[in-house]
Amino acid sequence: MARSYNILIVDDEPSVVFLLKEELLDLGKYSVMTALDGSEAINLLETIPFDIVLLDVKMPRISGIEVLKYIREHHPTTQVIMLTNYADVKTAIETMKLGAYDFVGKPYTREELIATLERAIELRRLTIDNELMKYELSRKGVVRELVGKSEALQAVVRMAQKVAASESIVHIHGPSGTGKELIAQLLHDQSRRKNGPFMVVNCASIPDTLLESELFGYEKGAFTNAVNMKQGLVEVANNGTLFLDEVGDISPMIQPKLLRFLETGEFRRVGGTNAMKVDVRILSATNKDLQKEVDAGRFREDLLYRLNVVTLRIPSLKDRKEDIPLLVQHFLRSKVKTRTAKTIAPEALERLMDYDWPGNVRELEHVIEGAIILSHENVIRPGDLSIGASVSSGRPAIQSDTSSNDGILSIDEMEKLHIERALRRFNYNRGKTAEALGITPKTLYAKIKKFQIVPPSGD
Repeated sequence: MARSYNILIVDDEPSVVFLLKEELLDLGKYSVMTALDGSEAINLLETIPFDIVLLDVKMPRISGIEVLKYIREHHPTTQVIMLTNYADVKTAIETMKLGAYDFVGKPYTREELIATLERAIELRRLTIDNELMKYELSRKGVVRELVGKSEALQAVVRMAQKVAASESIVHIHGPSGTGKELIAQLLHDQSRRKNGPFMVVNCASIPDTLLESELFGYEKGAFTNAVNMKQGLVEVANNGTLFLDEVGDISPMIQPKLLRFLETGEFRRVGGTNAMKVDVRILSATNKDLQKEVDAGRFREDLLYRLNVVTLRIPSLKDRKEDIPLLVQHFLRSKVKTRTAKTIAPEALERLMDYDWPGNVRELEHVIEGAIILSHENVIRPGDLSIGASVSSGRPAIQSDTSSNDGILSIDEMEKLHIERALRRFNYNRGKTAEALGITPKTLYAKIKKFQIVPPSGD
């Protein structure tokens, strides 16, 4: 689907507004709305996110400059092109100092206007892309490729491909570490929104007090540290997809606001009074049984029904063990930082196949990453694998009985063990250890503090 850009024309001359609107609509790629004064323009801006505003400088009651100031404060990514008489060029230049993108003098030529408009749209796109790039960098290291040829996984993929083209809300259910985000990414990539943003919110990792402002944004002065207005992820994801991971952890306080947004597409920024509307497709995921959460009074039943239009169930890794060799090869290729490839010995692969993987694909990824660092040659052997290891002893131990947690590490415990072994490998040289782990020394230091890793005396 070609991206349609929202344009707002603001001018107190009806003939100018009419002709300009017709010219833009003829191009077939713009959605155009109009306002005949500044007050009407602000009312529209309070409810609809526009890409570009074509704004007359001189208008009665509320001037174009006042509208410009409002846009810069409340909609910083919206680009503004000022419309002015050639006699008012000095004023137009002043508006650019206030944040207008450019100005077009009246009477303008069609070519001049369209060229300026397209440049402004490109700047708007680059501004949004820059925000998305920062967001993606913050998620660096997330595996993006769905790997596996098992029938259990392919059945889910086929179902996802069927529903991707629809606008239906899709709920993805499965244990932690199975790749629910990858299925959500597939749904987005094969939808009509594939050229729009794909935003992920981990609802379990954001405190209740911050989740609402993260989703819906906040107005300047909404709380003590709100020194500037902030757009929420629902605005950034406009014309794209918003993936609510671990949606079962959303508190009862936020659930009614999420339900209203799902039903109407409307939301209010924290501290704001005006309802805004965006066009976003919602995907969600959880490892919890939401019906049990409803029965326990922790999750709204009407929200469950709204999220549960289509449900995709992701199999555990133990139910698709034929995918383990493919996953191992994938992680060996993606995790090795040097030109020298590493392989896995048959007996080591056999150990991996014998394990039940309570942490699923994510646990397997961590085990392979640790084995790459701990192996002293180009072949990973059984002794290099930390599977269900004991933190105190550091000795690997297979644990296939999932009825008990004895001997099975949590993800944090595995990460701590992994970092401790890497530090020992490089004689507690943080620079070399961080480089081998593929993280910055600052991140390594933070993890050392988090896990309270103490080097041997004298180090």
